[in-house]
Amino acid sequence: MSDKKELDVNAMPPSATELRQEVKKRESEETKKQAKAKSVQEQKIADFAEDFLKNHVGEADILAVRRAVAAAVENGKFEAMVYTFSSDLCSDSGRAINSGDKSWPETLQGKAKEFYDRYQKFGKPQGFRLKAMIISFPNGMPGDVGFFLNWGSDLGS
Repeated sequence: MSDKKELDVNAMPPSATELRQEVKKRESEETKKQAKAKSVQEQKIADFAEDFLKNHVGEADILAVRRAVAAAVENGKFEAMVYTFSSDLCSDSGRAINSGDKSWPETLQGKAKEFYDRYQKFGKPQGFRLKAMIISFPNGMPGDVGFFLNWGSDLGS
């Protein structure tokens, strides 16, 4: 059926049963493909969470922040999203960030906490501002958190 052949108008057409079987076969293949893609995505999320919670901010992470800032400056911006992570990796699943609670930094864990500490040590004294925002709401619930670094003046930038 799926082979591309010359059409023989004198040959018997496939039966309804054969056509149903072909459709079911294709549905099964698509279901398997989607399951595999979901499994790969779930593994990526698990790997990120493990790295996020167990490892430290490294040179590659710091360079990524600097590249994001440089790209924003190149585009005439005064702010850049420099890091994202799942709100599930906050101790309160992102509720403090979502509600604008001033104690939101206390809910940070892993690399997010380290990024925040680096901001306090290096960025804030240089005049940068950091804000955290929920940037996605899957099914109406907080999804990903974005860290935004701002270097605009206090007068409207």
